[in-house]
Amino acid sequence: MVTLDDLLPLLSGPDREARLRGALGEATRALSASGLEAWARGAAALRDLGRGEEPVANFLDHGPAIARELGEEVLGDLIRAALAMASKTSGTVIALTIASAPTAARRLGDAELFRAYLEFLSRLLALAPRGLRPMLEQLDPLLAQLTLGGLRRWAMWGGQSHRTDYPAQEAYFALKSADSLAMLQQERKGVLFVDVQRRLGMYLRALWGRDFYLRPTAGDWESRDGLKPYIDNHVLHLADAYDALETPAGAIEGGDLYRAAACHGAAHLIHTRAPISAEALTPLQLACIGLIEDARVEALAAQRFPGLAALWRRFHVATPDGDARIGRLLERVARALADADYEDAHPAVQRARLMFAAGRERLESNHLSWDCGVALAHDLLRAGLDAYHPRLDQPQIAYRDDNRYVWEFAEAHDFASAAPWLSGQVRKQVGLMEFINEVDVETAGSDAQEIWVLGSELLDDDGSSWNQREGKPPAPEPFHYNEWDYQIQIERPSWVTLLERDAEAGDASRIGAMLEAHRPVAGRLRRVIEMLQPQGVQRLRKLEHGDEIDLNAAVEAAVDIRCGRQPDPRIQIRHQRKVRDISILLLLDLSESTKDVLPGSDRPVLELACEASALLADALAQIGDRFAIHGFSSNGRHDVDYRCFKGFDEPYGERAKARLAGMAGGGSTRIGAAIRHAGRHLARQPSQKKLLLVLTDGEPADVDVRDPQYLRADSKKAVEAIGRQGVSSFCLSLDPRASQYVARIFGGNRFFVLDHVQRLPEKLPALFLGLTR
Repeated sequence: MVTLDDLLPLLSGPDREARLRGALGEATRALSASGLEAWARGAAALRDLGRGEEPVANFLDHGPAIARELGEEVLGDLIRAALAMASKTSGTVIALTIASAPTAARRLGDAELFRAYLEFLSRLLALAPRGLRPMLEQLDPLLAQLTLGGLRRWAMWGGQSHRTDYPAQEAYFALKSADSLAMLQQERKGVLFVDVQRRLGMYLRALWGRDFYLRPTAGDWESRDGLKPYIDNHVLHLADAYDALETPAGAIEGGDLYRAAACHGAAHLIHTRAPISAEALTPLQLACIGLIEDARVEALAAQRFPGLAALWRRFHVATPDGDARIGRLLERVARALADADYEDAHPAVQRARLMFAAGRERLESNHLSWDCGVALAHDLLRAGLDAYHPRLDQPQIAYRDDNRYVWEFAEAHDFASAAPWLSGQVRKQVGLMEFINEVDVETAGSDAQEIWVLGSELLDDDGSSWNQREGKPPAPEPFHYNEWDYQIQIERPSWVTLLERDAEAGDASRIGAMLEAHRPVAGRLRRVIEMLQPQGVQRLRKLEHGDEIDLNAAVEAAVDIRCGRQPDPRIQIRHQRKVRDISILLLLDLSESTKDVLPGSDRPVLELACEASALLADALAQIGDRFAIHGFSSNGRHDVDYRCFKGFDEPYGERAKARLAGMAGGGSTRIGAAIRHAGRHLARQPSQKKLLLVLTDGEPADVDVRDPQYLRADSKKAVEAIGRQGVSSFCLSLDPRASQYVARIFGGNRFFVLDHVQRLPEKLPALFLGLTR
């Protein structure tokens, strides 16, 4: 048994006895006998380091609180981490690490996450030793807004960016630099598990009248997507943070996602009473059985609590026009079983719904899941879809767990003997009355957890907003994009601000006059267009492998055999569907230089670009391709002006023509941010192929950048980024010197330099038609 006499040699000073007596009393209440001895041995090990008494005193004071949060075992991990830091840093930093450990334990809420946090501190100490102390001083506000993964990414970015600049390093980790706050904003999560854990526990207890054990998992340690929920040893493991989930019907808050995931896991624990045999099952059969089992336990839970069915339905967003992968079809089956109003004509979806409905009387038995799941797997195999891939074809339903509990379920036992209870700033849209009536917090500063935003403008008596009465358009929503700094080889977070606006309207009759002036070009384009228009289903003959036998070719082959000649084995036909499934975005450089007249032309570049855009738009409208026409200019990184002449969902009519006619130039050419924003528009399109066609008359440049290589390198990174999203890019440049840099940005065969600027109206549509032929 540890006594006060055992602790007296650890500290010195006149008040050591009173301090040690208080620490011993607290430790006695919080720790077991073995934990108390480990606590005293840890303090003695810190004393033997010879780094002063502050680390020892902090461990004696804060050790019991850490053990109360996470268990006694983590005290040994904390001591080992402190001893490992001794050769790399001062006693003051070690003492601060121990003093801030209760904050980390409280905010992380899990022993494994706390151990991962200690490993992160060791890595950060090796990378940015000057940054550890200021970061620990700011640990409470950091962990109030970030998960462990977010904290790690924020810190690693700062350490790599300011590896040798020690003043900048200290400012970054003390939250005093613009880069630090921008990166913090980028990594901030919507709802943290530790903030809702208690409410989730009470919510589940109110529904089922029993306790459920919840633990966080660092799902976004390396990836922002996070881990799927899972159940292990009767404990629900949920991600340590959830962002709002964007769906076609609107955003779903992270709190609702936590409720849906927790209730789904609880339904498994309540209604899964026997294991399902996985013997001799294929991966596809396992996935199908798990999908039906999810629907079964949810149906049983919804019989008692109908509101849960409405909660879960919000997360099913599959549509009948999904792609040909089995994973997407499984999502459609899941929605059909969860939503009675969902209509889907696919035979496998309809048969799964009928089988599940016919087995309603057997919902209490998971034999229903086995029978329906195996039958569904056979239907999917007969559907002729792409081969099932266990990793790529997992249904993407955010709140559902990975079903390991269905297959690893052991005999049910008393939940009382199960694992013990383990125990950011958000912009919130509010209504007008809530905004007015809620009492303001006068002491709230920039670190407030919530910033309230009025969802609509205040209206005058006539129902019009103040801005509308003054004739002003609504303020554009800002978009923030990263920018690549090639000198430090890191992306600067949220470095560029882009404002998207509708272009000013001009005289639409100008477009008609332009088309009339280029009637010969339009005639040649029309003949090419007729060749490109979809031809429906075509038969390809003379094939060895196809969809059916070509009777004429088969008869000829039979005649050759009878005559003793070698028959032609190509006797089959394949039916090929000829369709154009492409989205094209034309991005125009609208910088000040487009007002100039280049050699070889008698008109400004801007006027030629307008004519070329009109001809291209007319051609695309005839073909039926989805297309948009946008333009951009810039005035420094905080003001990238992005103009929309025609959107993807907007018909090419008088309104779009008027905007094209009003095309104006001015500013500089910060092309990287414009490419990222254009890629964002294209990534939303349902087309299989997506093409970004950039028209520019000069190299990337801006008023706040002196290094000519800076924006070139960023533009190259932007092209690579949209390429990872499935967007192809091509550049048509009017700069005679473009070959010196444009190949490095877009790739060796992804650009064309137009020598004769006067031919731009003819070349731009022809170039596009050649790219998509």
